[in-house]
Amino acid sequence: MRIYIKGIEDDRFQRPLELIANLFFEESEVVLGEKDFDADAAIVFKIGVKGSILVEASLTAKDGSVFSAMAEKEMPEGLTEKEEVKQLKTVVSRAYLQVLQDWTGIIQKWGILTGVRPTKLLHKKLREGMEQGAAHRELKEQYLISDGKIQLMQQIVDRQLAVLPDLYDLKNGVSIYIGIPFCPTKCAYCTFPAYAINGRQGSVDSFLGGLHYEIRKIGDWLKRNDLKITTVYYGGGTPTSITAEEMDMLYEEVYQSFPDVENIREVTVEAGRPDTITPEKLEVLKKWNIDRISINPQSYIQETLKAIGRHHTVEETIEKFHLAREMGMNNINMDLIIGLPGEGTEEFAHTLAEREKLMPESLTVHTLSFKRASEMTRNKAKYKVADRGEIEKMMNMAEDWTKENNYVPYYLYRQKNILGNLENVGYAFPEQESLYNIIIMEEQQTIIGLGCGASSKFIDPETGVITQFANPKDPKSYNDNFEEYADKKIEILDSLFNKAKI
Repeated sequence: MRIYIKGIEDDRFQRPLELIANLFFEESEVVLGEKDFDADAAIVFKIGVKGSILVEASLTAKDGSVFSAMAEKEMPEGLTEKEEVKQLKTVVSRAYLQVLQDWTGIIQKWGILTGVRPTKLLHKKLREGMEQGAAHRELKEQYLISDGKIQLMQQIVDRQLAVLPDLYDLKNGVSIYIGIPFCPTKCAYCTFPAYAINGRQGSVDSFLGGLHYEIRKIGDWLKRNDLKITTVYYGGGTPTSITAEEMDMLYEEVYQSFPDVENIREVTVEAGRPDTITPEKLEVLKKWNIDRISINPQSYIQETLKAIGRHHTVEETIEKFHLAREMGMNNINMDLIIGLPGEGTEEFAHTLAEREKLMPESLTVHTLSFKRASEMTRNKAKYKVADRGEIEKMMNMAEDWTKENNYVPYYLYRQKNILGNLENVGYAFPEQESLYNIIIMEEQQTIIGLGCGASSKFIDPETGVITQFANPKDPKSYNDNFEEYADKKIEILDSLFNKAKI
C-alpha cells in the first residue's frame, strides 16, 4: 500500500506516519512531499498553530472516494522546539488515524499508540497526580484509545500496585536477567537467541564459563556497593536445555556471588520446552528453592506444534506439567499463542479446554507477531494465519476464559507486526503474578542482563533516564569478549549508582 502525503515535508514525521499505516496494511510505503501518481491514496494535511494546533486531513483514494478528518489540541506555552514537534506529531497522528479508519473501515482500539508499553503511559499520568477519570479522558481524546483498552490498562495498573506497592521506589535496587541461548530446536516464529543445542557442547561449555565470570563480576560489584536484588529471571533460549549438572553449578555460582540471596523476592526459570524437563533437573530446581517455572505448550494441536518446529508432543506437555507439580513446583506459568498457522477459533477453543484441565498459576496469552528475522516471516506463504476478525474473536475468547476461571490480567505489552494490532497479556491467580514481568514492562528498575543475547536496561535513580546495553546474540562473539561486556556494565553502574550516593 503506497500513501502519498502532501502538506508535511519534515522527515521527523516519516516514522510515526509509517508506523500508523502499518497498523492497517501488511506492507505500506509512505511518501512525503513529492507528488506520487502511483499512490493508492493521497492525503493532504492542513496545519494551523495559533494558541492551539488544528490539523485537517483529506484522503483521496485511487478510486476517487474522499474522506476527511480533523484533530485539535491546545498548545501549552513555554515548550521547547522538540516538545512542540512532539505535540504536533500527536495531533497529526490523530487526524491521520481517523481518516485511515474511515477509508478502510478498520477501527484501531489502541488508537495512535504504536509503542510496546501502553500501561507505562497510564502509570505516568497517575503518578504525576492526575485524577483517574481525567487520565482516562486524555487517553481517549488525545490518543483515541477505546474504552475497553483503557479499562484493561487500569485493571493492570491496579493489580501491579497491589502486588508491588513499592513499584515506584525500586530504582535503588536491581533485577537480574540470565540468558541461556540454547533450545532443542528453533521455533518458526522465534527471534530470541536460541541455538539448537545438539552437537554444540563445546559452545555450551565456553558460554557457561563466560556466564559464570559475568555473574562473579556483577555480584562482586553489587556486594561492594550494597545494592539488593529484587528478582532473578533465567530466560533464553530455554535455560533447561543445559544438563542438570550444569544447572546445579550455575545456581551455585549465583548463590555464592550475589548479595543477600535469601531475600531475593522471586526467582523464575523458563522451562518453556517440555522436552527439556527431566526429574533430575527438577531436583536441581528444588535443591535451590526455585519453584516458579514456565512450561509453554503454545498450542494443544499436535499439527501446529510440528508446523512451528516444536518437537514435543501435547501429551508430553501434560506429563511434564504433572511431573513438575509432583516435584514441588508451586507456581507454574504456561504460555499460549493466538494466531498460529492453521489455527482459528475452533482450534483455540480446544487449547483453552485442555488448559482448563491443568490450571497453572499464571499464563500469558500472546498474539502472534511476524518478527522480521524469523523463519515464519521469511516464508510467509508457507504459514497461513487467520484474518484480523478471527484473531480478535480468539482474543475475546481468552479474555472470557480467564475471567471465568478467576485469572486477573497483570501485565501487558505489544509488538510490531502483531496480528490484529492486538496485545500480549499476562494473567495470574491473585498473589501468583510474576514480579519480574511487571518490573521489565513498567521500566521502574535497572535490569542487568547476563549471558548471550541478554539486554541490560539501566534506570538512572535520580532522573529515570534509561541506558541500554546488549550482549551479542551469538555464542562465539559472547565467548570472545565476555570480560569486556561485564566491564562495560560495571562502568555504567558506577556512573549511575555511585553518582546517586554523592
